[in-house]
Amino acid sequence: MKPRVAVVGAGWAGLAAAVELAGWADLAVYEAGRDPGGRARCAGKDGARFDNGQHILLGAYAECLRLMRTVGVSPESALRRLPMQWLRDGGLRLRCPHLPAPLHVAAGLLLARGVSWTDKWKLARALDGLRRSGYRLERDLSVEAWLAAQGQSAALRRDFWQPLVASALNTPLPRASMRVLAAVLRDSLGAAREASDLLLPALDLSSLFPDPAWRWLGERGAALRSGERVASVEIKDGRPQVDGTEYDAVIVAVAPYHAKDLLDEPALRESVAAYRYCPIATVYMRFDRSPRLPAPMMGVSGGTADWLFDREALCGEAGWLAAVISAPAALPPAEELVHAVAADARRLAPWLGEPCQSQVIVEKRATFASEIGLMRPDARTAWAGVYLAGDWVHPDYPATLEGAARSGVAAAAAVKRDLQVEQ
Repeated sequence: MKPRVAVVGAGWAGLAAAVELAGWADLAVYEAGRDPGGRARCAGKDGARFDNGQHILLGAYAECLRLMRTVGVSPESALRRLPMQWLRDGGLRLRCPHLPAPLHVAAGLLLARGVSWTDKWKLARALDGLRRSGYRLERDLSVEAWLAAQGQSAALRRDFWQPLVASALNTPLPRASMRVLAAVLRDSLGAAREASDLLLPALDLSSLFPDPAWRWLGERGAALRSGERVASVEIKDGRPQVDGTEYDAVIVAVAPYHAKDLLDEPALRESVAAYRYCPIATVYMRFDRSPRLPAPMMGVSGGTADWLFDREALCGEAGWLAAVISAPAALPPAEELVHAVAADARRLAPWLGEPCQSQVIVEKRATFASEIGLMRPDARTAWAGVYLAGDWVHPDYPATLEGAARSGVAAAAAVKRDLQVEQ
């Protein structure tokens, strides 16, 4: 007889856990919303559907890519793969050639434009120092403090480090953990050349994984309970229960502030209290002319947005651009923000006028802040049979799709190990 397992939350972490358990367990997946995907999905009504954020994947996202293939999505067609490139109008312009690592980074820096030879040397020295240390730091410190120790110039901070930390950690430099950033660099620039490739979605986020995973789970007999908000997870008579229904194991795959409310567990509450959160604003703009940006993903040195994405080139959405502002200290009213981001776009495509349609999406708690010394909980909780999953549970990654996927896989593996021992 198969063990009965519940997964609470159908974001990328919960779906990853469920996919790993499908066929092995009698599975139920609870999702409070109408659609799966959590903070990385497409939402809205017909004719006005937008991703709730513009995500970037990397070649290093092995679990995301494996899980996509498992549920029938081909990463080769669903993602646009580009060699690592860092293109900022008026600033650093770097493209890494098809050479073995770490030569691809060295050659990219050598041929980079918009940066002095002194800054090239300083950046290369900083990255090589991390590589030689095995991307390990004796103690954690802020990215800002580490940059100062490495003698990184204001230009490098503005055009390389700030956009990198914004994209990867979504945390301001004075608060961002260098240990977490080092883990990101270890698995991308410090690994095989392909690991540093940019993988830009050519589909909406729901089609990339959540919707195919949801269908795939249903086809394999999982009970899919969308629109069903769980009120509590408890232990009664030594067994976990979800709103009074008994299971052999329960994986709680929700945001930390929801997890502490579901689980009345003091240690978890204390752990979650240390988490702080940062917003992300995504501005979608449609123009009456094709944007035709010089590259599908570009930045503007000194601009409002961290990055602009040519949605027409990536997804076939005629006239559409998306702009991302990570961890903003403050945001102007939507109309002013659209105007400012449109000015960024015109630096790259001068023929564009004002957008004829726009949508601003602000996720106030888009990610947890990857702060110095943040202690994260384990997949196993103090309650036997209750497990955690979510990007905030992964031991050393920031709030990324890969961190979420790996945490879900780890939680499912823990369930299998523990229940097989009991059997």
